[in-house]
Amino acid sequence: MKKIDAHLHLVKAIAGSKGQGRLTPLGKGKAIWDDGEIIKLIPDGWGEENFLMEKALEVMEANDVKKAVLLQGTLNGYQNYYSYQTVKKYPEQFIAAFALDPFVDNAMEIVKRHVEVLGFRAIKFEISQGGGLHGFHQPFSLANNPKIQQIIHYIAQYQGFVVTVDYGNYQQVSYQPEAIVALAKRYPHVDFVVCHLSFPDADNPQILTSALNQFAPYANIYVDISAIQDIEQEQGPEAYPFIKCQQDVKLAKEILGVKRIMWGTDSPWSATFNQYEQLYSWLEESGIFSAAELADIFYSNAEKVYFKQANVEAMKAAKE
Repeated sequence: MKKIDAHLHLVKAIAGSKGQGRLTPLGKGKAIWDDGEIIKLIPDGWGEENFLMEKALEVMEANDVKKAVLLQGTLNGYQNYYSYQTVKKYPEQFIAAFALDPFVDNAMEIVKRHVEVLGFRAIKFEISQGGGLHGFHQPFSLANNPKIQQIIHYIAQYQGFVVTVDYGNYQQVSYQPEAIVALAKRYPHVDFVVCHLSFPDADNPQILTSALNQFAPYANIYVDISAIQDIEQEQGPEAYPFIKCQQDVKLAKEILGVKRIMWGTDSPWSATFNQYEQLYSWLEESGIFSAAELADIFYSNAEKVYFKQANVEAMKAAKE
């Protein structure tokens, strides 16, 4: 079945930065944080110290993934310009979001460059305490902080702009489903995507139930289900076919419906814990979704949200 990976990261150069300091490449797909933790960031065979567009296309072709959404995060370091270069070279296969630290002095200059010059029509806010802005900034509200309000007021002039948010889990100060609701209500012509299915915990389903019930009344709020295997600690061959993740997506189907769920992987990192093909085959084997529903989750929903014709054309037409 054809697919769009709605949550993919390219890594031109490892440049991670979060609460653990900076991330330095070690080779063989590994990297070390300043606090000494070593992680395996890139799967074997995908790259020694990077994960480039050509290798991504190989992985996509091998798995019937026709398109991918290139997102940014502080784990890999923002790869904004490389993502732009990738979309310009392969406009039929890729669309991209940019990211920034909204608290830097030149934040609005950066935003306007990416939107007006480079043609981006999606922005990613990686605000989680564990892996994003809340790891090195004082707590802030995505819906009420003046610096972020300034950015969203600006991008809201573009019909169909996409705001993608990773706010971490419910034990982190960054967890803000209510902020997504406030923004979706305030900007009904902007689409909002909550990454990682709002960080589910199958052992405490009431947490996810509460978040999804808040989202349900707003048709412009979507979720992607990337990396929920990592979040639920379902990693390795013995964890397949991810029973806790099945419980999570079944709940999402019941509350949000299949039209607002997008498949994605959060690769390359997630593909170091489970094989890339397992990150989609579990959905096919679960029996939770019909073939038509899987077609929506795997492809149609992401195409509708991210690959809007106007958004695709904006990046195609961009010239520096």
